[in-house]
Amino acid sequence: MKKQPVVFQSLSQLHKAMGQPAPSHPLISIINYGEAIFDPKDYEQGIIVNFYKISFKTSFTGKLKYGQGFYDFEEGGMSFIAPGQLLKMQEEEASYEGMSLHIHPDFLRPFPLGTHIKQYGFFSYSAAEALYLSEKEKIKILSVYQFIQDELNERIDKFSQDVIISQIELLLNYSNRFYDRQFITRKAVNNDTLNRLEQLLENYLNDEKALMKGLPSVQSVAEQLQLTPRYLSDLLRNLTGQNTQQYIHEKVIEKAKEYLAKDHLTVAEIAYLLGFEHPQSFHKLFKGKTTVSPSEYRKSLLN
Repeated sequence: MKKQPVVFQSLSQLHKAMGQPAPSHPLISIINYGEAIFDPKDYEQGIIVNFYKISFKTSFTGKLKYGQGFYDFEEGGMSFIAPGQLLKMQEEEASYEGMSLHIHPDFLRPFPLGTHIKQYGFFSYSAAEALYLSEKEKIKILSVYQFIQDELNERIDKFSQDVIISQIELLLNYSNRFYDRQFITRKAVNNDTLNRLEQLLENYLNDEKALMKGLPSVQSVAEQLQLTPRYLSDLLRNLTGQNTQQYIHEKVIEKAKEYLAKDHLTVAEIAYLLGFEHPQSFHKLFKGKTTVSPSEYRKSLLN
């Protein structure tokens, strides 16, 4: 019988599995990787944690496998796991130093953060899309972890949760800022991704694959680029001001204009060639992007 992933419902379960004392608070804890006892062989099918897990790796020896590539984490970095995500053990098996913050959703629920934490897109990123930190950034992140740990070591009182929540928000906002910096500083790598996406869409539309398979989807192009949909959209938004869906639509409209410049294809035929199931959908998208209908655009080329 095939083994199933191990599900950790509580922080206490995780602490026990990693050979750590019970957490001082049942809904939030920090584990130091250097003190943890954790054998990846016991969890070959992966684990699922029903809480948020924010890992801060100060150093990472070895390489992490994701898809067909290997990614070097020697400089350390941060990764973010949302409740219910499957974490494969090859993502965690190399030795590293650092710490991991675990937050049960119930800890956040009484606060606005309980709702808007889902707006932090990096919880949908893969391990290969980790946040790499400069030395100055590491110091800032470490100070937040240390503050939370110190607060947990103190006597819990009616202000503890408010204080810790403010630090979690600071940690997430720092992460947002540092990811934005990463998109800029890794511009060469990101531009390569943009070029590959452009070539992928061009081939898809030129080879008339859309006629057989429909419009290219965000999920399919992200998979071919070995990125998560959310990371790809955030990367494109930083480079082009558009998310992946908008970028795909822009390329579809460009191809539509090429077809409309030719007289031998009807608007309906163009719609089907581009992967639209109904010509009306093509008409709506084209007019929404250009303010004129496909027929009006074609007529304007003749004037």
